[in-house]
Amino acid sequence: MSKRVVTLCALASMSLGAFVATAAPANADNRRLNNSVFLNIYTMQHQAGCTTDPKVDGRLVDAAHRQAIDAVNNPELNGDLGTDGSTPQSRANDAGFVGTVAQTVATNPALAINGIDILGQWYWDPVAKAIIENCANTAIGVWSENSLSRSVVVAAYGQPA
Repeated sequence: MSKRVVTLCALASMSLGAFVATAAPANADNRRLNNSVFLNIYTMQHQAGCTTDPKVDGRLVDAAHRQAIDAVNNPELNGDLGTDGSTPQSRANDAGFVGTVAQTVATNPALAINGIDILGQWYWDPVAKAIIENCANTAIGVWSENSLSRSVVVAAYGQPA
């Protein structure tokens, strides 16, 4: 009986392995995560005394998207500079944003990342916290990307001209 169970388990494992090997890559919908990161930024700004409500800016979302894809595919990237030499400011300018831009990046060496991981990286980093709490940063764009070995969240902060 146990030989039969082992054989069935082996067959099921091989079938699952074949499915995983041939399945199309999953394209996660991170809208909920991105929205929650924006709300956490909003909350941190208001706790710092900001009275102006930040708004999501699609151009900064595009700039954050570009950096998140670059960073998730290139593990040596952990900050502002892209593999093409681009900066947060140049990516935002390329996306059509006019004004001063800063950026925060959170990475996790795993398939997933959550708000606690992100806030833990940004809240205790004085540079990142100062960027988030800068009340002049009224335009925000957030994007996250995942791979099997890495998750990246990029937030771009803008001061419209």
